[in-house]
Amino acid sequence: MDLYTRSAGEGLPVVLLHAFPLSSAMWLAQREGLGAVCKVITPDLRGFGGSVLGDDEPSLDAMADDVVRLLDREGVDRAVVGGLSMGGYVTMALCRRHPDRVLGVILADTKAAADPEAARANRERIAAAVLDDGTSILVEEVLPSLIGVTTVQRRAMVFGRVRGLVQSAPPKAVAWAQRAMAGRPDSFDTLRGLKVPALVIVGEEDRLTPPADAETMVGAVPDGRLAVIEKAGHLSAIEQPEAFNRAVAGFIAELAGGSPPRG
Repeated sequence: MDLYTRSAGEGLPVVLLHAFPLSSAMWLAQREGLGAVCKVITPDLRGFGGSVLGDDEPSLDAMADDVVRLLDREGVDRAVVGGLSMGGYVTMALCRRHPDRVLGVILADTKAAADPEAARANRERIAAAVLDDGTSILVEEVLPSLIGVTTVQRRAMVFGRVRGLVQSAPPKAVAWAQRAMAGRPDSFDTLRGLKVPALVIVGEEDRLTPPADAETMVGAVPDGRLAVIEKAGHLSAIEQPEAFNRAVAGFIAELAGGSPPRG
C-alpha cells in the first residue's frame, strides 16, 4: 500500500501520523514550523486523504506496515515516528512490529490501554452508522470531544477547520479505522520495551485521553518526557501549534545532541 504523503524540510526524518478521522492536512503547521529543523513526513493513513483503503481486514498492524513501506520508499532506514490519537496507536504498533526502524517516539493525545468492551461496542455502532448514513454522526458525536473548551470559545476558525476535515472523511475509511482501533491490544509492554527516547504530549483540556493517561505512559517508558500543552484539547497540534512545535523541536534537538541533557 503506497501512502499519499506530504513532506517538508530536510535533515532528521520525523514521521507524523494523523488523528481519526482527519488526514495529513492536520499537520500543516508542523510542516511549516518544523521543516526548518528536520524532514517532516506526513502520510495519509490508508483510506484517508489521498491514500486508498485497500482490501485488508481492519488492523493497526496493517497501517504500521504501510508506514514502514513508506520509509523504504523514501530511503529512510530509521526515523523519529510519532502520531496523535489514532496516529499514536499506529506508532505503538510500528514500535511493536518494527523496533529497528525507530530513532525516537512521539505519542500525542493518545493512550496505551486497549478499549474496554463498551468502547469497542461504541466504535462498532459509529462504524455501522457511518456506512449507513454518512459522516453526520461524526460531526454530532465525535467532533465535540476532539476540541478543547478554549478552542470552542476563542478559536472559531480552528473549530471550523477541524469540522471541515471531519466532514470530508470517507465513510468506508472511518468504519475500517474504527474497527482497527477497537481491535488494538494493550501497548504498555511495548512502551516498557522501548529502546529509544519517547516524548509524550497532551493537551491540558483533552477529555478523550486526559493528562493522567499521558502521565501513565511516561511512567511506563524507560526514557520518557512529558509536555502538557496549555489551553488545548485532544487535537493539541492544531489547537496550539506553536507550543506543540516547540515541544517536538526540543525533543529533536535532544535526539540530535543539540541541547543539554535534562535535569
